[in-house]
Amino acid sequence: MRAETSPAARRAGAFAAVAVALFCIQLDFFALNLAIPEIAAELGVTVSAAQWTLSAYMLAIGCFFIIGGRVGDVFGRRGSLLAGIALFAAGSAGCALAPGLGPLVAARIVQGVGAAFVFPVSVSVITNTFPAESRAAALGAVFGVANIGTALGPFVGGGFTEGPGWRWIFWLMAPLSLLSLLAALVYVPDSRDTSAPRRLDLAGCALIVCSLAAFTLAVERGDAWGWGSARTLLCFALAVTAGALFPVRERRARHPLVDLRLLRNVPYVLVTGMGSLANMGYGVTVFLATLYLQDVRGLSPLLAGTVFLAPALLVAVSGPLGARLGRHMRPTAVMALAGAIAGTGMYALAGAGAWWLYVPVFAWCGLGLGLGWTYSGVATQQVVAPERAGEASGVLLTFLVTLGAIALAGTAAAISAMTPQHPPEDVYDAILRLGGVVIVAAAAAVMAVRHRLVVLGRIPPLSLRADAAAVAREPGRRP
Repeated sequence: MRAETSPAARRAGAFAAVAVALFCIQLDFFALNLAIPEIAAELGVTVSAAQWTLSAYMLAIGCFFIIGGRVGDVFGRRGSLLAGIALFAAGSAGCALAPGLGPLVAARIVQGVGAAFVFPVSVSVITNTFPAESRAAALGAVFGVANIGTALGPFVGGGFTEGPGWRWIFWLMAPLSLLSLLAALVYVPDSRDTSAPRRLDLAGCALIVCSLAAFTLAVERGDAWGWGSARTLLCFALAVTAGALFPVRERRARHPLVDLRLLRNVPYVLVTGMGSLANMGYGVTVFLATLYLQDVRGLSPLLAGTVFLAPALLVAVSGPLGARLGRHMRPTAVMALAGAIAGTGMYALAGAGAWWLYVPVFAWCGLGLGLGWTYSGVATQQVVAPERAGEASGVLLTFLVTLGAIALAGTAAAISAMTPQHPPEDVYDAILRLGGVVIVAAAAAVMAVRHRLVVLGRIPPLSLRADAAAVAREPGRRP
């Protein structure tokens, strides 16, 4: 069932379907963090056990990003999007009705698989639905709507946790997901990579899922199991073995899951690396701010969520802002600017004690970090061919989630190791300062590498005016 309407109406409907789906995914993820203690209390389990509701979701979403993106490219983006939204809606209802921790974790896995299909396919749907001249603006607006979910997540999570209960987080997701599903069913046109046969590298899928699942499990549970325990070491060994076999398989596969030539696209690698660092910084900053506001400042979940509104609002603004900057700057330059803002914000946040300073610095930090990980999704679409948009987005998202999980696990381990000797606030500040320095240094490195490539004549100069004619001839391929 698809509406027989004008191209403009179909684009608007597709935009609405994708934006609402991504809004739900972002809201769901950032709302649940504050509900973990309440979930543990209601289900009669420890807080450590309740953390599986987050770990299982991260495990599922991280393992299936690449597969979801490539399935959309090969078999059709419309069907993949519909399947992903339907899975997410079903998982949301299952979470709301779960009688115990086991069913809740299982439903979260279903949600994660659905989200892993929705995210990369959504990006490629927009890329292949909108013309080149409006594609970046549409992607920026989509991420802007999604980031409103990021902005509201802590506030909604804290409000529902203190009010009607954590299950209402999922009851909110279910009808919104169904609305998105209906809009996608009516308006989203189908598209696929017509140069690729309708085949999927199943051996490659098995290897990448095995590697990412084992690695994510080890990182997520290493602190609880012990980093030197047999379970943790076995997971790491399995991850390394499967991960080493994956590129070997992809080189030999007739129709690989990931075209490894993608990693020789230097602008794509720069954007992906900077976006991953920004996402790592965002996850660490949100995690540390949550601990600081509740454990050091003594705020309730609702009040802590209220403090998050200022930075989260600027995270929401970062999507459209990135698209606007992209009209005047190269994607790599936008990413470097985001890193400079984010790094200085993280460093300054460590020294901001008074509320009148903490809130605006936190907001500045949110702007840079949000611009970094949000615009990376737009930028990758500008430096790869549209027919492989899903694959490029899936690889990017896999790096974002996997490295984000590593950053959070490392942060938790550092806090556990340092707090017996130092006050928690000092530990939080030290981690923020280190993260800020790393991100600023990475931003400088991105610009240095880009300058070197310009000197060598391998990519165009920073100014868009210098090669406006080339850009017009080759839209959507601006490094």
